[in-house]
Amino acid sequence: MAHLLGAEALHFEYPTQQVLKSVTMGVSAGDRIGIVGRNGDGKSTLMKLLVGKLEPDAGQVTVRSDVTIGMLDQSDAVDTSQTVGQAIVGDLAEHEWASDPKIRDVIRGLVTDLDWNATVGSLSGGQRRRVALARLLIGDWDILALDEPTNHLDVEGIAWLADHLNRRWANNAGGLLVITHDRWFLDAVCNQTWEVHDGVVDAFEGGYAAYVLQRVERDRMAAVAEAKRQNLMRKELAWLRRGAPARTAKSKFRVDAATQLIEDVPPVRNPIELQRLAVARLGKDVVDIENVSVSFGERQVLRNVTWRIAPGERTGILGANGAGKSTLLGLITGAVQPTHGKVKHGKTVQVGMLDQQFSQLQEIGADRVREVLARTKTSFTIDGKEHTPAQLLERLGFRREHLSARVDDLSGGQKRRLQLLMLLLSEPNVIVLDEPTNDVDSDMLTAMEDLLDSWPATLIVVSHDRYLLERVTDQQYAILDGTLRHVPGGVDEYLRLSKQLASQPAATRPEQTQTSDATEEDTKLTGGKRREAQRELSAIERRLAKLASNIEQLHEQLAAHDQTDYEGLQELTTQLRTVELENEELEERWLELSMQL
Repeated sequence: MAHLLGAEALHFEYPTQQVLKSVTMGVSAGDRIGIVGRNGDGKSTLMKLLVGKLEPDAGQVTVRSDVTIGMLDQSDAVDTSQTVGQAIVGDLAEHEWASDPKIRDVIRGLVTDLDWNATVGSLSGGQRRRVALARLLIGDWDILALDEPTNHLDVEGIAWLADHLNRRWANNAGGLLVITHDRWFLDAVCNQTWEVHDGVVDAFEGGYAAYVLQRVERDRMAAVAEAKRQNLMRKELAWLRRGAPARTAKSKFRVDAATQLIEDVPPVRNPIELQRLAVARLGKDVVDIENVSVSFGERQVLRNVTWRIAPGERTGILGANGAGKSTLLGLITGAVQPTHGKVKHGKTVQVGMLDQQFSQLQEIGADRVREVLARTKTSFTIDGKEHTPAQLLERLGFRREHLSARVDDLSGGQKRRLQLLMLLLSEPNVIVLDEPTNDVDSDMLTAMEDLLDSWPATLIVVSHDRYLLERVTDQQYAILDGTLRHVPGGVDEYLRLSKQLASQPAATRPEQTQTSDATEEDTKLTGGKRREAQRELSAIERRLAKLASNIEQLHEQLAAHDQTDYEGLQELTTQLRTVELENEELEERWLELSMQL
């Protein structure tokens, strides 16, 4: 594969920290590289050095003369005096950009909800970020460098971006560098992973799942000091192999090796024991939301929602930005009152909320971390073992020297860790997490998931990070057109339903009340109906196998097609979407029949 850029013996340091020491890496055509590591270890610095936005203290970066590079920086600013349209397409006439399928696709995927003539200055920070990303993606680049591109994108936006990047170049063309804490996105897009740590960069083959296995193998041969980290990653690997086999299907590592590594690793959670402890702490009544509607002025956000939350329930909430997720959380915490219907809280319910604004830390900004911990209980029992607050903080990745730091001086990731610890130390029996992955690196996410696995409480999570949702929750519900709906198929089913809803005229959308009781109507089949369903299931499986082959062939045709032939590409893309739609419909029917059988 053609070499695009290379870095040789890169060295870079700040006055107080050596970030990189003698790093040699390269990017070739076809590379899709995810960059991971702890906050502050140098991920963004490495990316800026590679694309020429920073000069190394020593070493050099060489870029092939005809290679073009486009970068999305975390601090990318857009001219606030421009309109949205000017910021994205510049001076292109409408007939020029509107006739370009690639530009139309980017606009539809990222900014279709924005007023084309609104000034950038009138937009929120998240909306400006999407404008900056759209402006970058409509260009033709040999290499794209994206620093946290999934920030401010909802689940649909993240899925669209992954699909766009997978279709953007042929298999052996173009290069991608991406920094993100979204582990599903890393698996969906990347074929390599670079881990930045301790001034060096370690390269791994495959996305996040493959990286986890290879890092476990490396850590097993490391010194005793790495033992805690190893055990955490082995637990993560156990979940990846047992709980989500499709996630690792395309990863290039040996399944036998993975199975051997996790032979003695127990399941990540003991749901029966957690539920028993949760019932002991909560009783049978948690929060009952009965036929609730919520309106703000003339705008109805939620309608006819019924949700009976059970003790020990671990539920993820899906929905687009503005769909009403935060309003639903407000009903649970008591911060929002219903316009119609009623919300009943159990007598023993103690709700703990992790919000996006660090509100728990606002009054203690001048205090030192150790002073904050001194005001809490001296010990807590987790998994039958006693833990001090300092030990819990260590489990969340704090080092002892951080105990002397003032809260206001902590980084965003450190504040998030302390915020989570304070939430847990208040010993709530209902935990509500609103976008908990903000400002958090993958190591911290793994530690947080490990801690939540053993915490006996009802857990409600709102997040656009689908990996986190699938990892820490046992079921997902979605807010669609103001109603709450159970989605047994998880995020994939939600995305399909969301597309269907978007294509359906508002006047024809059905009124529906969804409940989340633990039991659903028994739809099991017997006798002749069962045999008929089994025959249909077999036919669907044969058709799905044929469609999978068709989809693979179309992908290969797209990869081999002339990338400048937009009409031909559009025709192949239309064929692919038609086949994929049939595939999705059959998968839904297969799931329905499987549940009945």
